[in-house]
Amino acid sequence: MDRKKELKELYKQMKTDMGIYIIECKVNNKYYLETTQNLKGKINSARFQLEMGSYRNHGIQEDWKKYGSENFEIKVLDNLEYDKDESKLDYSEELEIMKAIWEEKLTKENMVSY
Repeated sequence: MDRKKELKELYKQMKTDMGIYIIECKVNNKYYLETTQNLKGKINSARFQLEMGSYRNHGIQEDWKKYGSENFEIKVLDNLEYDKDESKLDYSEELEIMKAIWEEKLTKENMVSY
């Protein structure tokens, strides 16, 4: 029983990678950005939803079906580091700033958002 409590506590203390990722269509130069406090989980979820045809952004879902998964790239663009202050739990403001910076960069590269 003590081992179970110990494992639960370790799980609560785990820090997942957080930041911003892109789903990019190589055919039409369109992209979709998303920020998250759990990059690995969110990317896996997005890929699964796209494969199942249930992604919430209908434009990217239609293109995924039309062009196929081989014409898309899903990758991490940037990671956000945790604050030294261990009590901080909400990083949504920092993530939104990161998203705005990346949207500006991608616009300068003539990419179009979904």
